Amino acid sequence: MGRPVIGIIGNSYLLNDQYPVHAGGVMNSTAVAEVSGCMPMLVPSCPDLVSVGELMDCCDGFLLTGGRPNVHPEEYGEAETPAHGEFDRARDKVVLELVRACVAVGQPVFGICRGFQEVNVAMGGTLYPEIRDLPGRMNHRMPPDGTMEEKFELRHDVRFTKGGVFHGVMGAEVVRTNTLHGQGIKTAGQRIVVDGHAEDGTPEAIYVEGAAGFTLAVQWHPEYEAAKDPVSRPLFEAFGAAARDWAAGARPTAVARAV
Repeated sequence: MGRPVIGIIGNSYLLNDQYPVHAGGVMNSTAVAEVSGCMPMLVPSCPDLVSVGELMDCCDGFLLTGGRPNVHPEEYGEAETPAHGEFDRARDKVVLELVRACVAVGQPVFGICRGFQEVNVAMGGTLYPEIRDLPGRMNHRMPPDGTMEEKFELRHDVRFTKGGVFHGVMGAEVVRTNTLHGQGIKTAGQRIVVDGHAEDGTPEAIYVEGAAGFTLAVQWHPEYEAAKDPVSRPLFEAFGAAARDWAAGARPTAVARAV
């Protein structure tokens, strides 16, 4: 039996400001292959090219990656403003439906950064357009200058619910993470459990209560050097284990008991 297939949801970009491409970060594929033990497959996230049913048929799980485009505020009932930044409406149309479908049947989903926000919006939640503008919040955005090591440096702690899902996955109640996002959760969607917060109260780790299988998401970027990082590795290992179970036909259990 081959490796489970993980559909990696990428973003639409213009190469050299002219040529349309679907792109995904190499570090996402590397984490899936080397830590999750699965085969990475980049998904062209456009509803004109793929359907949710087809994706679920050919993949054993999905990694919802980060990216510069944000979820369009119309998806959670708000008007677009300049603070909301760039968008990828095609990805919105594919991923929000995909999340709900996977939650219903237990197909594994792991959300990162924008993917974290997509899971929340898919379940009816809303987002703040700019976390750093809120009273008492830190600037969670990527540093504009510096090396990759400096951009992805560990910048704040995340505290998980004692005895909760992420505490169980990590084997620790507090971990140190990077932070490279502008938006964040305003209101949690139906069945969304905020299981971890940054020092300033920003939600950083969520899961879907009663989901039929692995549906976890984090606001930081665990894909960076995932094989070496003690916080990233258990997340991708747990995701890979869930995908192997799915590929083998094992019936999933509720997420709180599956990790």
